[in-house]
Amino acid sequence: MNNIIFIHGLESSGKGFKGLYLKEIIPEILTPDFVEYDPKRTLKDLLDARMAQLNTILSKKELWVIIGSSFGGLMGVLFTLQNPKKVKRLILLAPYLATKLLKWDSRTQINIPVIVFHGKNDEIAKFTPSREQAYRLFAKLQFNATEDDHNLNQTVEKLNWKDLTS
Repeated sequence: MNNIIFIHGLESSGKGFKGLYLKEIIPEILTPDFVEYDPKRTLKDLLDARMAQLNTILSKKELWVIIGSSFGGLMGVLFTLQNPKKVKRLILLAPYLATKLLKWDSRTQINIPVIVFHGKNDEIAKFTPSREQAYRLFAKLQFNATEDDHNLNQTVEKLNWKDLTS
């Protein structure tokens, strides 16, 4: 049995479409709500607050499968960079990777399996810069381009989540 967590996006929650869908098919998955987005706060402050929450949650167990959506994908990557031995696999859904908030030593790639699903029509986490950053970041990358937008609503329900998370 894997330790599995879903990290929601910037303006979503663990009870959004993806969180509820994943909870239905993977009952043991954690789908926490992170600090709510507030446009008056900087993204850096919000990221710091959410990362503190994530570190608390993930400190309790080893070997996580992390599913991160958009801003949650950024959080999953940052956690993995800081704790590579605690992560078994990263599954990223339209991850927000092309950002200055992602600080890393470009000589050090993440060396665990990473699977990305990214819509070619994504107008929020732009497809091309995100893909380029993914190839720089991850040594064991499986990048899947889909005919979808940022929400990936068409893609999420077609994936075999049992296989992806095992």
